Amino acid sequence: MAIQNKREHFTTTKVPDLILELAFPTIISMLITGIYNTADTFFVARVSSDPTVNTAATAAVGLVFTVMAIIQATGFLCGHGSGNYLSRMLGAEKYKEADEMASTGLALSIILGIIFAVVGNIYLTDIAQALGAQSETSLAFTKDYMRIILLGAPFTMAQFVINNQLRFQGSAYYAMIGLVCGAAINMILDPILIMGLHMQVTGAAIATVAGQVISFIVLLIGTTKGENIKLNIKNIRLNVHYIGEIINGGVPSLFRQGLAALSTLLLNREAGYVGGDSAIAGMSIAGRVLMLMLSALIGFGQGYQPVCSFNYGAGLYSRVKEGFWFCVKYATVCLLGLGALCFCFAPGIVSLFSKSPAAIEVGTAALRFQCVTMLLAGPTVMSNMMLQSIGKGFKASVTASARNGICFIPMILILPKLLGLTGVEMAQACADVLAVFIAFPLALSELKKFKD
Repeated sequence: MAIQNKREHFTTTKVPDLILELAFPTIISMLITGIYNTADTFFVARVSSDPTVNTAATAAVGLVFTVMAIIQATGFLCGHGSGNYLSRMLGAEKYKEADEMASTGLALSIILGIIFAVVGNIYLTDIAQALGAQSETSLAFTKDYMRIILLGAPFTMAQFVINNQLRFQGSAYYAMIGLVCGAAINMILDPILIMGLHMQVTGAAIATVAGQVISFIVLLIGTTKGENIKLNIKNIRLNVHYIGEIINGGVPSLFRQGLAALSTLLLNREAGYVGGDSAIAGMSIAGRVLMLMLSALIGFGQGYQPVCSFNYGAGLYSRVKEGFWFCVKYATVCLLGLGALCFCFAPGIVSLFSKSPAAIEVGTAALRFQCVTMLLAGPTVMSNMMLQSIGKGFKASVTASARNGICFIPMILILPKLLGLTGVEMAQACADVLAVFIAFPLALSELKKFKD
């Protein structure tokens, strides 16, 4: 009866009201996640009284972001893949399949996380060098930070899975509580370990992993509350059907995050070639700030996803369309205002994370380029989320790949050769312009097929 009530709520409540109800806790979650993702950069920039050491430490955190993005990509593969499927099954009143998918998605993420932790630490030095660590100082910092991050991979992936499964069931508040608890632990431990105990980047990594472990525990407890699906080892089904559904629903997220990792790797290498550690640090700061600003957009879209998948599973396609246009319209307006505000205060924002004049100059230029095109992220992101939520794996994969892959990779390979450091700074903004012309038409082509 409880699940029936939830289904009725998803399929009868006014679409804008329902999206806002679910989006509020996810926006808060994403903002807090964005804040604690920037916390490491903020405190690491103060590990020493020597600006050169600080710049190398900041660069190391930026380099390891590639590895973190790959871990997140794999977690989202399992989380979005299982979450999309179980939400559609709940909408279609197929509760056994939803129960089995929830447990299967979590088990798969833990297995993959253990593989990452073991293999990554075996090839630690090779990976650090491949990421672009050039100086001896940045190489040492990169290895220290990455070693701990890899050990925490099973917990990181697992908490992404549970978080997304709770969201797709409509339990966004439980998901928010889990993320908030982890973020709080991270931000409390960062100054204690980095500055108080002088553990430098190792302290930052320990704080990050500790936050992920706490998030996992709290989210796991959340699955036992209310109307949520109860995870059970007896429901694990690592068979072709469920793994195939996870891949179909999660590959767009894997592409999006995986290509973000590849793009970050290429970005750091190009920045290092033309500007050294200062350029890497500046681009890393700009990227973290942009991620923080876009976190509200991601949270808004995540409020739409369960509405989309539930109603699609129930055959209520007009509600899917209504939600899509509602999100595109308001996201674009909000990003326009946020981009204008950030453009004006870009130098002050970047200087919070670095005292190196060279890094501040690079970060400010890159951030301003990205602010100009920020409003285009609305239709691009919402197109991807809608296609993924209705199970259109191929189209969703293309839209997910557009911004950080199909469009960005050519830009970061071509523009620096033509414009030097300016080409590095403007590559993402140029990719954003091209991406909307790929993602939006694919979403429209699917919306035209909907008939109630």
